[in-house]
Parts: sequence; C-alpha cells; structure tokens
Amino acid sequence: MLDLLIVGAGLTGLIAANTAAQAGLKVKIIGKGLGAAHWSAGTIDVLGYAPFLKQEYVVEPLDGVVQLTRHNEAHPYALLDEGELASALDSFRLLMNDAGLPYGQANKHENLLLPSPVGAARPTYLAPQAQIGGDLKKNEPMLIAGFEGMRDFYPLLIAENLAKMGLQTRGAIMPMDLITDRRDANTVQLAQGLDKETQRERLGQHLKGLVHPGERIGLPAILGLHKHAEVVAELERISGAAVFEIPTLPPSVPGIRLLAALQNHLRHLGVRIEPAMEVISAKVRAAENGTAGRVEWLESKTTARPMQHRAAKFLVATGGLLGGGFNSDHNGRVWETIFDLPLTIPQDRSEWFDRKFLSADGHPVFTGGVAVNRRFQPVTADRRVCYENLWAAGHMLAGADPIVERSTEGIAVATGAAAGKAIVAM
Repeated sequence: MLDLLIVGAGLTGLIAANTAAQAGLKVKIIGKGLGAAHWSAGTIDVLGYAPFLKQEYVVEPLDGVVQLTRHNEAHPYALLDEGELASALDSFRLLMNDAGLPYGQANKHENLLLPSPVGAARPTYLAPQAQIGGDLKKNEPMLIAGFEGMRDFYPLLIAENLAKMGLQTRGAIMPMDLITDRRDANTVQLAQGLDKETQRERLGQHLKGLVHPGERIGLPAILGLHKHAEVVAELERISGAAVFEIPTLPPSVPGIRLLAALQNHLRHLGVRIEPAMEVISAKVRAAENGTAGRVEWLESKTTARPMQHRAAKFLVATGGLLGGGFNSDHNGRVWETIFDLPLTIPQDRSEWFDRKFLSADGHPVFTGGVAVNRRFQPVTADRRVCYENLWAAGHMLAGADPIVERSTEGIAVATGAAAGKAIVAM
C-alpha cells in the first residue's frame, strides 16, 4: 500500500514528493495536468511586490517575507517556522543541482532583476543559470537578438524598453533559417532544434558577427530542451560573448525543463508519476465523537470505469481557481473540487472583487482558499481538522494572491516542503 498519494503534479506536489521520498515513504503522484510550470518563467519568485513596504519592488525578499507575515498573519508564509523558508530554498538549489539543472541568485539576500518578454524588469530570487546573465543590475551592455517571424519575442521592443530604463541595449533580428527549416514552430520545437550541433554552430557563428566587444547577448529562452547546458556553453564559445535567456510567452521552455528535471529525479527515487488522472470522487469516513474524518480512497476518471487510488496519507496540491483546484458557478458559489473543503472565498459573487481592478492587495476570489493549521491539515472555520490523513499545500492555501505578490514558486516550494515534512512526522 502507498504511504502517500499526492494529487497535483505541479511544483508543489513534486517538492512534497521529494521530501517524503527522501524520508523513505512510498509515494505516488497523480494529476489532471502538468501544473503551472509550462506557463511560468522557470524562476523561483519568493516575493517581488509588497506595497506596504513602500519600495518599487522588494529588494530583499526574505526580509520582506518577515514583514509580510506581520502585515498579513493569514499568509501561507506565516505557517512556516523561523528559517524554514530559507532552508526550503537552499534545499531546492541542492535538489536542482542533483537534478542537472542548476539555479543561482544575485547574492544571499537580494532579488535579481531580469528582463521580461516585453523588456520590463521583473524581480525574482532564484533563476536557472542561463537567465542570471541578464541581471539588469549589471553594467555590461546588451544585445537582444531574436528571429524573424518568431511569435511572442520582439527583440527591438525589448531593447527599446530596456534603453528607456537607462540601460545600454540594442536589438537585432536574425534569419529564422539559422535554426530551423520549419515555416511555423513554437518555442519547444525551436529548443529541440538547437539540441542539434549543426544548428547551434550556425547560430553561434552568426552571433559572433553581430556582437560588439563587451556586450552580453540576450536570446529567447529556446537554448536547447534536452542539451540545454551544452547549447549555452557552445554558443558562448563560438560567439565569444556571455549568453543569457529571456523567457517568452507560453509555452515556457525553462518551465518545461524544470518540470522534466524534477520528474526524472523523482523517478530515480522510486516515485510513481501518473498524468492524465482527473480525480472525480473521494471516499471518506465522516468525523464522529469529536475526532476528525478520514480519507479512504480517491477515484480518477478512465475510459472504462473509475480507478481507485488508496494510500495511508493524502496531499492535495491542485491549485486554486486558476489551477483547477476550485470551481465556481454563476450563483457565486466556489468550491474545492475533490473534498469540498471549506474555503475562505466569499460565496456572494458581489464580494469576489475589489473595487480597484489593479488592487495592490489582490481580489478576495483569488486571495481566499483552504485554511490549514501549522501542520498543513485543512481545517473548518472553527479550526477543527477536516480529515486526519489529509494535507494541503501550494496555491490552494488561503491568504495570498501569488500573482500580485510575485510569490508563486516561493509558496509552492516552501509549503510543499513543509507539508512533506509534516506528513513524514505524523
């Protein structure tokens, strides 16, 4: 029998699985989809914006989180013990080194400032090594180079916007046939093409003729899918310049690399990962005599009959409204889709949104979610544990709007690791 069944194959579920498997638990992950990694920049955003700090962006995110949890005691970060966030991030870096996709940072305390797909500055705490060279705090001039006809990456626009920030930047457009003979290709297909030595040789030689002495080269994040480190090293060697990636609009190659590296690592630990498993029902034993209920099994949809999944313990990390972990109807009801766990989201749709569209505090429909205790067990409004063998983590937790805060991956990593430890301890 399984020790732990995790529902949700995104970053939260994968981090929790690693924590539990490292402790010797037998773990399986099931998920309807692949989480949000394919839509992200592949970076780990801990805290980018907190208006109450009166900063343009959060310079030192770990210090910012301490102040955030004083300002908002219901935030998921407030569930962590002192030093637990920093420890989870350090563990993530070690994990990614072991998984063959190293991550780095500006220094131990500060956010990086990396260029976005439109040339804005985006704060992030940890980034793949190939993105760190684009830190806008560095003084080296930049050449932003893209490809003619490539969708969703416009080097001249990026360069223009970075130049307006006072950065020495210029743009260039290269022929698409340097890297592919396809008439139409998305970022994943282009990245697969650059895994081939002949195509990166052509690109490297072209970049050598474009770059000026002292410039670093910003390219769309398509520098290899399976041979990423090899592609970056070879382009730098041939061009004679430092190379960095700028994430594109989805699908995100850095996000896909992150997910694949973690999945491969977990499979080596013996974790089973089964995608395309949509949970449609749960068999639970109701609470009685003052004790919490208990989850017996879950059922997922198949083409024939529902498949049962049994385990001693269960972790749900299916995300909130944007991740599919919650659903809603036109009457204003919002519910958690598997266990119908209590939510802090208003059940009157007139209260879902703040009057300000770009509210700095987020909207109640997105900041609400599942309330948990400090052991990450879902609780009722009067703080009673719902099910003794059920835990929750990630973006389904109440108290934060990760997109507004730029805390998406930080919450996933920290709460996934903390929930995993809580499960192991019980």
